[in-house]
This record gives sequence, C-alpha cells and structure tokens, in this order.
Amino acid sequence: MQITFNKYEGTGNDFVMIDNRMQTFPKESAELVKHLCDRRFGIGGDGLLLLENDSQTDFRMVYYNSDGNLSSMCGNGGRCIVAFAKSLGIIQNEATFIATDGLHQATILDDGIVSLQMTDVSEISMASDYVFLNTGSPHHVVISKDLKQLDVKSEGSKIRYSDLYGKAGSNVNFVHQVSDATFAIRTYERGVEDETLSCGTGATAVAIAMYALGKTNSKSVEILVEGGKLKVTFEKEGSHYKKVFLVGPATFVFKGEVSC
Repeated sequence: MQITFNKYEGTGNDFVMIDNRMQTFPKESAELVKHLCDRRFGIGGDGLLLLENDSQTDFRMVYYNSDGNLSSMCGNGGRCIVAFAKSLGIIQNEATFIATDGLHQATILDDGIVSLQMTDVSEISMASDYVFLNTGSPHHVVISKDLKQLDVKSEGSKIRYSDLYGKAGSNVNFVHQVSDATFAIRTYERGVEDETLSCGTGATAVAIAMYALGKTNSKSVEILVEGGKLKVTFEKEGSHYKKVFLVGPATFVFKGEVSC
C-alpha cells in the first residue's frame, strides 16, 4: 500500500498529515500509525493526523499520538491541519472543523500564522504545588525554579503515571515566569511519553493557569516553548474562560510517499 503524506510542524511539534477523505487509511492499525511516526524506521512525528470529510463543517480532524493510539485534542496539530486544508483547496483563510473535543474555528493570517479557537475552560483544580485543567487535553501545570536543567522526561513521567491521574494519565507542563505576560515552558506529553518541543494545549493551559494563580493580569500571554513562540488570548466571564485562542506558525516541511 502506498500512502501519500505531508509533514507539518508548529513550533517544533511535528506531524504526519494524511488526506483521508476517501477513507483509504487503515485506521484500525495502531501499529501502522506507530511505524509512520517512528523517527528511525518511519517518517517521524509527534503524532499523525487524518483530515476527513464532515457534513457540518469544512473537515474532521482525527489525531493519533506517536504511540499509535487515538488521542485528545492537539492544539499545534489543529493549527497545522488548517494549513494543510488550505493547501488542499478545502478552505481559503478561514475554517471550521470538528475534533474530538468539539467544534473549532480558525483563521490563517497574512503571514501564515494560524489563530485557532480552543475549547472553553470552566473547571480549574488548584492545589498547593500545581494546577490541573483540561484545554481539550488534560494538563498538570507546575512552576519550576530551574527550567533549563530540569529532566523533563523523568520528572514528567513520574507525575503522568502517578496516582493523581490513574491509568489515563496527564500531560505535564513545567513553567518559568520570564516577565509579566511571558512564560517559558517545557512539556512532557503522554502518548509521546517524552518531552516535545511544543504543546499547543499545554501552552493554552499554562496561560490560563498563570492568570488563575495571579501571576499575570494580562489576557494575552506569550508562551516560549522549546521550538519557538506561541500566543494565547482569552476572555474571562465569572469562573469561565471563553474565546480562547492559540496563535502561532504552522509550517509545511515536506511531502512524500511511503510503502507499507
């Protein structure tokens, strides 16, 4: 079987993109997804996304982690699939699409930056040493004093597999405040089971968590990830965070075919 794919990245978070509107991809094969995402024996990527037809929106996004399993929402993947949809001629500069966490809207700006509306956030759990919230994917947020020297894979894994989150686990974000509205983060992603250069739902979670903690008064927050910069904007009504947008680049890397 020949599979045509496109490779995209959003601030270093990279994805295998496949046009599956004809339903030719064997979605039941977790091993195939895992193989395609393998950086030594496959194409390589933090995840794999299928673009499919949807009767109510421009398209449907189906996201797999690099371990081959279906996963929850991916913010950087969402921005990249919007750029992919434009390259296929499905959209121009605006899109609506459905993902596992519901409806999303997005705009491609003149410089290729993609602004993606994320899910609303209404529940935030605040403990003495961490914040937990779901921004389409579950995120544990903890402030770190020495972000550069931190062993993210080791420390993140401990939290991801702790009794706090059970079998499902959680993504884990370590945060350092740079200025009033700028935060540097490093993220351990479940499903990848390692640090990634960027995590869109993680960046979104950190921005809202830092506002909830009173670390910033700004509703426009810059997030410095290992692979670049993202911006998160939102509005707050009572305890609800609405009109949440993740803004950043979505870059085409290459296109190819692979035999499986």
